[in-house]
Amino acid sequence: MNKIQVEILGLSASPSTGGAYALLLKEMYGNRRLPIIIGSFEAQAIAMELEGIKPPRPLTHDLLKTLVDNLSAAVTEVIIDELRDNTFFAKVVLEISSLENPIDARPSDAIALAVRTQSPIYVSESVMESAGFVPSSETQSDYEIDETKDLDIDIPDEQQPKSKETKLGTLKEQLRKAIEQEDYERAAKLRDEINRIEGAANIN
Repeated sequence: MNKIQVEILGLSASPSTGGAYALLLKEMYGNRRLPIIIGSFEAQAIAMELEGIKPPRPLTHDLLKTLVDNLSAAVTEVIIDELRDNTFFAKVVLEISSLENPIDARPSDAIALAVRTQSPIYVSESVMESAGFVPSSETQSDYEIDETKDLDIDIPDEQQPKSKETKLGTLKEQLRKAIEQEDYERAAKLRDEINRIEGAANIN
C-alpha cells in the first residue's frame, strides 16, 4: 500500500455543524489536504493534547495510551487506509514482542492516540486521491473563486444566492443536511468553503 505521511493542520468548528468538527490533515512533503469530520469529544481529545492541556482525570485516549505502555507495546503508526460510502476507516498499528498488529479504529480515535504516543500519521494514496484537495493559490483572490465549485449543491440558477450572507446561509443548511446523512466527505468540502467565505469577509 502506498501511504503518505501527514500532519495535523488544524481543527475548526461552527454552530451550523451540529457539534461536529472538521479535522484538516496536510501531507508533510506536498500540498494536498484531507478534511475529516469528527465528533466534538474526539476533537477535544486531540486539541487538548496538542495544546498540552492535562485533564484532572484521564480521558479515554489517555487510558488507551497507559494500557499500551503497561503492556510493553508501542504504537508504531496510524493509517487512514480506506474510504467506503463516504466514511473513513483507519488502523492503529501496535508492536508487541516485535510483532506488528493492525487494529481497526475510527480515524478520530486513531489520531487522538497518535498525538499522545507521538506516532506518525499516514493516509493511503488511494484515500488522498479520492478525498484530498490542493488549496487555492495564496495569491488568488477569494472573490475570483467559484464558491460552489465541486460542492455538488443543487441550487437552480434563479435561486442562486445574491449576497455573501445568503450564500453562507445556503451552504450552512447544505452542511447540516450532509452531517445528518453522514455524508462526511461532502460535509468537509462544505465546511472548507464556508471557512473560506467567512475568512474573506473578516479580511474585508
